[in-house]
Amino acid sequence: ENNKPEPIAVMKEMAKNFEGIVVEPLKVKYPQGAEKQLINAITGRSVPSGKLPIDVGCVVNNVTTAFAVYEAVQKNKPLIENIMTVTGKSLTEQHNYLVRIGVSYSDIVEHIGGLPDDTAKIISGGPMMGKAVSNIAASTVKSTSSLLVLTEGQTKRKPEGECIRCAKCVQACPMGLEPYLLNKLARLGRNEDLEQEKVYDCIECGSCMFTCPANIALLDYIRMAKADVLKIMRSRPKK
Repeated sequence: ENNKPEPIAVMKEMAKNFEGIVVEPLKVKYPQGAEKQLINAITGRSVPSGKLPIDVGCVVNNVTTAFAVYEAVQKNKPLIENIMTVTGKSLTEQHNYLVRIGVSYSDIVEHIGGLPDDTAKIISGGPMMGKAVSNIAASTVKSTSSLLVLTEGQTKRKPEGECIRCAKCVQACPMGLEPYLLNKLARLGRNEDLEQEKVYDCIECGSCMFTCPANIALLDYIRMAKADVLKIMRSRPKK
């Protein structure tokens, strides 16, 4: 994104030596890095519901995947390590680490000198799309990108109010869904209606819940409903 001029300048300079490579700075926008949003921002193409990037002539690889392919092909090296960010306002130091896949969260915590006394929750991933770690003895996997340490004040939710149909969640949804409706259907367990409303298109970015003035936990219910609907869809006989 264009708020990082230093690495953009370095990458543009390096790209001069390679034909067909273009460094494209993008607007600072969340969730800009999501696959379908990235394709639209760069090419202007829209991936239809239920389709894949290849259906509009695109293949998306993040930096880690591209580098892993290079090491596999050029160095015959399997994917055994990953760059991981360890961050949190209460930490005395915040760094990026090269971590072996399979290392436990507890080992990483020990490496940074332990958790601060005011730690209330540990998130694997970012503040919007990450998931809470219930057991720090769990191991990292190839998709583990960061560890976020939060205090009690940062995790406390405000009490839920009543939905007033303000449509802020609809405006915020990058997939063009209606989160307030999906939330209502999810609470009622109406999976057929959820499938019809394309709940499977949800990328779980959390924009709806972040913008909701009533502090409704929209993503919590939508995420669970999405998992149920996908299970039903996968269980059907293939035509």
